[in-house]
Amino acid sequence: MEEPENICEDCGKPLFGRIDKKFCNDSCRNAHFNKVNRVSNNHVRQINRILKKNRDILASLNPEETAKTKGKVLSRLGFSFDYYTNIYTTKTGKTYYFCYDQGYLPLDADNYTLVIKKEYV
Repeated sequence: MEEPENICEDCGKPLFGRIDKKFCNDSCRNAHFNKVNRVSNNHVRQINRILKKNRDILASLNPEETAKTKGKVLSRLGFSFDYYTNIYTTKTGKTYYFCYDQGYLPLDADNYTLVIKKEYV
């Protein structure tokens, strides 16, 4: 009785060599895993685009080390308050939100203080 032939999981060509081999070459292996991970990779890329846009907006409004702005200005520029990379809470209870090295502190009403996180620079 002849043993079934193994085939490449990506292109379907017959495999030769090791019995546990799944792909005929690195190109097929990479193509297979790129297909498998396409949806999750697209989601991560989309979030990274939003984070980068947020960071760029904060940086454009804060050319010095600190600045003040209004929330409506941030919103008009396309800033998304739901996306940030980290949060820093001071000993006095103030909470800063950061998009990489650029951050903001919500103040009263619609006012924000913009800052740059020094340890990143």
